[in-house]
Amino acid sequence: MLKSQNKNQDLHQFTISRAVGFLVRIILCCLLILTSGCSPTLLNSQSNNNSRLVLVSPSPPSTFNYAMSRSSYDFFRFIYEGLISENGLTGELEPALAESWVLSENKKRIIFTLRSELKWSDGKPLTADDVIFTYQDIYLNQKIPTVYRDFLRIGSSGAFPSVKKIDRRRVEFILPEPFAPFLRYVEKLKILPAHALRDTILSTDADGKTLFLSTWNTNTQPQKIISNGPFKLANYTPSQRIILEKNPFYWRNDSAGNSLPYIDKLIIQIIPSTDNQLIRFRSGELDSIRVDAEAFQLLKRKENEANIKIYNRGSLGYRFVVFNLNQAKNSEEKPLLDPIKSRWFNNLAFRQAVAYAINRQQINNTIYRGLGEIQHSALGVQSPYYLSPEAGLKVYQYNPEKAKQLLLDSGFQYNDANELLDDNGNRVEFTILVKSEEKLRKDTAVQIQEYLSRIGIRSNLQVLNSNTVSQKLFYSRDWECYIGVLGLRGADLEPNLLSLFWLSNGSFHLFNLGSKPGEPKIKNWQVSDWEKEIDRLFTAGYQTIDEDKRREIYGEFQQIVSEQLPVFFLVNPLAIQAVRNHIDNLKFSALGYTFWNVYELKIKDK
Repeated sequence: MLKSQNKNQDLHQFTISRAVGFLVRIILCCLLILTSGCSPTLLNSQSNNNSRLVLVSPSPPSTFNYAMSRSSYDFFRFIYEGLISENGLTGELEPALAESWVLSENKKRIIFTLRSELKWSDGKPLTADDVIFTYQDIYLNQKIPTVYRDFLRIGSSGAFPSVKKIDRRRVEFILPEPFAPFLRYVEKLKILPAHALRDTILSTDADGKTLFLSTWNTNTQPQKIISNGPFKLANYTPSQRIILEKNPFYWRNDSAGNSLPYIDKLIIQIIPSTDNQLIRFRSGELDSIRVDAEAFQLLKRKENEANIKIYNRGSLGYRFVVFNLNQAKNSEEKPLLDPIKSRWFNNLAFRQAVAYAINRQQINNTIYRGLGEIQHSALGVQSPYYLSPEAGLKVYQYNPEKAKQLLLDSGFQYNDANELLDDNGNRVEFTILVKSEEKLRKDTAVQIQEYLSRIGIRSNLQVLNSNTVSQKLFYSRDWECYIGVLGLRGADLEPNLLSLFWLSNGSFHLFNLGSKPGEPKIKNWQVSDWEKEIDRLFTAGYQTIDEDKRREIYGEFQQIVSEQLPVFFLVNPLAIQAVRNHIDNLKFSALGYTFWNVYELKIKDK
């Protein structure tokens, strides 16, 4: 048996001077109440002013139910933890709710041992029963359409592990076969409270669906949301802000025994417009924002004067264009997509023509101000498995004339107005779907409209908020073309983490999404031969230990994506974050998100 090492937390003790200063402020506020009739609410506001972290989200939450969320903008990382966590500096896996884990010699059995005396935010014990409930009754429950189930698929058969309770603190996972990425997947999965949610699993509504599906929606009283992370939900004002407060039962303590986190409140302001985010940050209302190319030079010049620091995380996530290749019908026998447009999108020459028509270098120069990298492959250049154009990867340099010739050779034609028609005389026109929260993505869509018009294609923009876009992409599937972002922390080190997107049965297999448990069935869903080949390669990738062979496998995968173009990549802007200097103990890295160690952050006196 191999036992993981439990590393000591490198945490810092409050200084005596801060404690004295805090006491002085309390006394002064009390004097204000006696002399001027200040309300207790004002007192609390003033006393907590230096222990609040104010962040921003471009989109409101779609649910407070972690298992049912598909949003890319979430607050769950602040209120939930899983069995293990990933160190944001090193990328190494570390103990979280589980203090240790043991892997059998045949790599098919893993025993996790929970920390002693763990508690939920309501003070109830957190035990192995919660782990069993979370995995068996939620993630592995076929009646619950959670995307997190895919993290537990193992092998070419897509079989799931079994999980059993050994005792109050120990649980065992039994894998159908050795699966090297399994621990990386476990790190992504949070543990949920059995005592608060079990009844919703066992009960059904009038339609026979489990009540869990509608439990903990955004109308739920925040106090009813039970968590195990550093914070708990305190208040939610729809489309305005989420307020989290310190979880008094959180398991972490610093080296002096002080309970963590140090910060009393974490406020997430909901501001869709990046322009408004910038204004609020410059006025001092926000402690951090994601910086786009337009704002970078402005903030960089003011870095010292404004007492802020600009961090560059490098190029993270892949911006891409994707067509809906799904040829299925819904439960009412209606095609998910107009058959005429489906025929265009499933024509490889059509997709190749669009790829040649887009000037990605110009997009980088004009929209991203040169603060980006052109992406050719399905893996990032930082990945050890990256296949470069020099090594043979097929690429599509800007060439509108070649795009037109590809279309003509495949049966399309142009009328006297230089408008593109298909072989039946239908005008080639479709809608590009884009999220409203990211201005540069919208600007990119406008630029792509212009490029498409140069080869006779008319395109319209449909700009919707994140939650509505997710509904169209993953539920109704009634979309035509989408400009999106693909990325998952750790995927460059372990490509198999992207299997949720690339496997044909993956919950994020965006371009040809099949039926999912708990959803209305779609009919006549078809999987292409090249999709099946990608499935085979991902299976071979996780089964292979030899790194040279893995590079060959994932190189072949990248070549298929470049040749078949289910997705073609654009420009990856640099991920730049502006953070106020009064945030102490920030451990910024390109691996973890900016506030990955939120539990040990402190707010210095301003």
